[in-house]
Amino acid sequence: MSFISDFKAFAIKGNMIDLAVGVIIGGAFGKIVSSLVQDVIMPPIGLLLGGVNFNQLFINLGSQSFATLEAAEKAGVPLIKYGVFINSVVDFTIVALVIFIVISQIDKLKKQPLPADPTTKECPHCLSTIPLKATRCGHCTSELK
Repeated sequence: MSFISDFKAFAIKGNMIDLAVGVIIGGAFGKIVSSLVQDVIMPPIGLLLGGVNFNQLFINLGSQSFATLEAAEKAGVPLIKYGVFINSVVDFTIVALVIFIVISQIDKLKKQPLPADPTTKECPHCLSTIPLKATRCGHCTSELK
């Protein structure tokens, strides 16, 4: 088989489509988590820590002093944006936690054995347990349908 026919066979199996859907959903989920962290989680934490805006936390490596991150970025000085890094670490932690929960739930579903087919039944006359294929009860000798 040629490379192109191998690739067609791979793409048609659905692996490529499943991967593409996973990447798209993962990207959207990443945006949701980023918004959750930046817009919902970090503002109350910043408020509890004395009104800190984590997005504005930075270390200026240049010689000039700047009041805001935007001003320092506009001036083009080298910066360590540790507040943005903190937000990214929180983003990652939430995504990792959600992935862990989803995968552990999938593993639990995979480990549950399917119920075995019954091998016995109950005699309708004496309520004793008898083999499934029995035509007569071994306890009360009633004929079974």
